Amino acid sequence: MTDATAANLLAPDHTETGAADVPLDARTRTKRRRAVIAFVAVLAVVGGYLGLQQWIGNFHTVIAGELYRSAQLDAGDLAQHQKDYGIRTIINLRGPSDAAWYKDEVAESEALGIRHIDFKLSAGRELTDAQVDQLVALMETAEKPLLLHCRGGSDRSGIASAIYLAAIAKADEAAAERQLSIYYGHFPIPFFPAWAMDQTFERLETRFGYPGS
Repeated sequence: MTDATAANLLAPDHTETGAADVPLDARTRTKRRRAVIAFVAVLAVVGGYLGLQQWIGNFHTVIAGELYRSAQLDAGDLAQHQKDYGIRTIINLRGPSDAAWYKDEVAESEALGIRHIDFKLSAGRELTDAQVDQLVALMETAEKPLLLHCRGGSDRSGIASAIYLAAIAKADEAAAERQLSIYYGHFPIPFFPAWAMDQTFERLETRFGYPGS
């Protein structure tokens, strides 16, 4: 056997392909592609869930027999929830309006014997201390069961529910904060349109006596 033949036998065999033969940049592209696919899949699932919540009115129990939250409901849904949960008071966090939804809601509330209260909030602005005081007083004295609602049932309904749990029900901090979560369609992310709701609750934590706040 010649030296050349021996060298050929000892040399790596490049005839078979494997992971080691794939250029690093190609492997990186594959990983990135898979990450993008996974991210899109997660977005699709979250989007589908949130779409379903809006379709069913984003209605949720906060405290059974006491407090409920929702998006804007039509007359039929309101009547059904009143039948199922015994709603006695509605606090409309969108405020009064000349639009058809408002006139329908007021008329249906009257027909069902539900007290209708308007308390206008903006999802894009922090609540003032005076607004918090007024809202707590309204929720505390309202005949129960109580339904809080805004347009989408995510942001204003979230902060009002969180305040109720913290100030009236004396729930723990985690339970109150969960009312401002993606589960209800709220995105607790800085600089998002409704981040003011999170800032409001953060400011109020000391008032509510939560440790370490």
